[in-house]
Amino acid sequence: MIKILVVEDERAISDLIRLNLTKAGYSCTALYDGKSAADILETHTFDLILLDIMLPEINGYELMEFIRPMGIPVIFITAKSSLDDKMKGLTSGAEDYLVKPFEIVELLARINIVLRRYNKASKELSFRNIRADIQNRTVTMDGNPVELTPKEFDLLVMFLRNINITLYRERLYESVWETEWMADTRTLDLHVQRLRRKLGLKDCLKSVYNTGYRLIDSE
Repeated sequence: MIKILVVEDERAISDLIRLNLTKAGYSCTALYDGKSAADILETHTFDLILLDIMLPEINGYELMEFIRPMGIPVIFITAKSSLDDKMKGLTSGAEDYLVKPFEIVELLARINIVLRRYNKASKELSFRNIRADIQNRTVTMDGNPVELTPKEFDLLVMFLRNINITLYRERLYESVWETEWMADTRTLDLHVQRLRRKLGLKDCLKSVYNTGYRLIDSE
């Protein structure tokens, strides 16, 4: 399981991130100051660190100096939004820089990009009796292969990586079809309908009125 360290001193933000990372299938450890983070990094390994800049004890920039020799990818999550701050964060060695407030779905997408860059992203995603092999682009249900088109597979992966999160229609379409959203297109709806039918997802792949879709795990 991918292990992520969250170093964020605002408890509400930290709790929200940890909750959603856990739902997405990551192992998540939350700390609230730079010194505690430095201490745990001496005895534990992580695949990714989400790091605030304005931290008690040791700030994010100082902690980055400690982290960099370890080769652990870092995404800064911070309220510091100026171009100078972004440049400083990225040139300090961070892989990405995300400004608060941000949408959880954007954070999850950026995490996945960084993990893929480091070849640490999950090779298999699962939901109930469904298994999706990312590398081979195959899907099984109860161990039996299910034939999906390339776009159906990409759409399924988007849902599996964002379980219990509402995905906007525009984002789904632009991510899977890699072209600008057209408000009158029925393409997305038709692909969702086929996924529901092929994978028995009618009860849990829900439409969200005027917004998009959500794959709900109530178990």
